[in-house]
Amino acid sequence: MTLDDAQRKKVAGWIADGMKLSEIQNRLASELGVRMTYMDVRLLVDDLKLTPKDIEPPKPPTPVAAPGGAPAQPSETPLKVEKEAAPEASVGGVSVSVDQLARPNAVVSGKVTFSDGKIAEWYIDQTGRLGLAPQQAGYRPSAADLQRFQATLEGELARMGL
Repeated sequence: MTLDDAQRKKVAGWIADGMKLSEIQNRLASELGVRMTYMDVRLLVDDLKLTPKDIEPPKPPTPVAAPGGAPAQPSETPLKVEKEAAPEASVGGVSVSVDQLARPNAVVSGKVTFSDGKIAEWYIDQTGRLGLAPQQAGYRPSAADLQRFQATLEGELARMGL
């Protein structure tokens, strides 16, 4: 459907006012009686050589002054080059630590110490699969330890916001 010059000027004015394409689509229908799909509105705006205004992204929060007048330090710490472990979480004799820097090909990784004292490295890969690499070849933790490990790991990752 084609628009006359007056209708095109209205659309140009709406774009200048910062309206979104969906809002223009609704106004075309309500004010001008012209029903268009969202894609048709996109093509119309493109044909008119108009560019919708971008919404200004939110500004990052300003650090609040710490007691004593010194500016507060950001809560995020940059990744460290060396591999350090976060504090350990422990449930039922199973303790879990999360590495600050994940091992290669892993999204997140760390170490687990099972109730019998055996240690293994754990990791979650890009597909979300959990892997376990025990230090002692052939070691298999008990089913109860595995359940405690998974529960502890889930809690620790939730605490970290992951």
